[in-house]
Amino acid sequence: MKTRITDITGTRYPIVQGGMQWVGRAELASAVSNAGALGILTALTQPSPEALLAEIERCRTMTDQPFAVNLTILPTAQPVPYDAYVEAIATSGVKVVETAGRSPAEFIARFKQAGIKIIHKCTAVRHALSAQRAGVDAVSIDGFEAAGHPGEDDIPGMVLIPAAARALDIPILAAGGMATGQSMAAALALGAEGITMGTRFMLTQEAPIHDAIKLAVVKGTERDTTLIFRALRNTARVFRNGVSQEVNVREKEPGATFEDIKALVAGARGRAALETGDTEAGLVWAGMGIGLMDDIPTCAELVERVVAECRASLARASALTAEGK
Repeated sequence: MKTRITDITGTRYPIVQGGMQWVGRAELASAVSNAGALGILTALTQPSPEALLAEIERCRTMTDQPFAVNLTILPTAQPVPYDAYVEAIATSGVKVVETAGRSPAEFIARFKQAGIKIIHKCTAVRHALSAQRAGVDAVSIDGFEAAGHPGEDDIPGMVLIPAAARALDIPILAAGGMATGQSMAAALALGAEGITMGTRFMLTQEAPIHDAIKLAVVKGTERDTTLIFRALRNTARVFRNGVSQEVNVREKEPGATFEDIKALVAGARGRAALETGDTEAGLVWAGMGIGLMDDIPTCAELVERVVAECRASLARASALTAEGK
């Protein structure tokens, strides 16, 4: 497949792995890239810029295909040396960076100087327009179905994707609920030039998390995610478990603040859940697309299936709308 997204990524297919905390490691990123999509290492999964550089080099020993680095710029409990992470990415030789969270405007010049293409994750058209003005090369537009932080506007992909495509000149990736080739076909029909899949790549054999987590999430339906941090205006979509339900209860109490739920949502607890397989140990991030997932394939099997299903779905739609003779 060839779109403006593949021109940016240098991949065979316009499919991008979402940047997932604790999950975006060399094992997964290299497998995604070897399958013809764009694998992504998550910068802040690594404890330091030096560790990130080592992980980039480790990924290079596992693939000779393009891969990217995600840098999420958000408030954190512990200060993050973002400038140092940006410098590490800029000097690493990586050709694509995915930014998320607040605007990457202050870092764009350094990335451009290093010849790096920038894909910025957005949850609203107004944010995407701002990113375009700042000079990013593409945006990933995340609908309300997405795992992680889908914004505060609650706009699903069926509306958000074409709205972004109509407003922007740069290419867009559709994210949020992207799980199958049918999802990809719909995204392309709505004006996207590729897709970003996070949860779907998390539920693959190569994803470096415990099999018990994968099995629990893949058994979930589209009703088995929940929204947390709504009262704090920092909405996040996660897998429904005891921890997320307790967060829902506590944050709705009168006068509740982040301090009241901080211990429940600590990143260390989420990491422990992914590593030990204890689905009740912490937050597990997942999107509504789990309702469309029923297996744990290899990345190669997944990418080839998605591409084949996409082509078949577009052909079927074309046949349905063909003029009668």
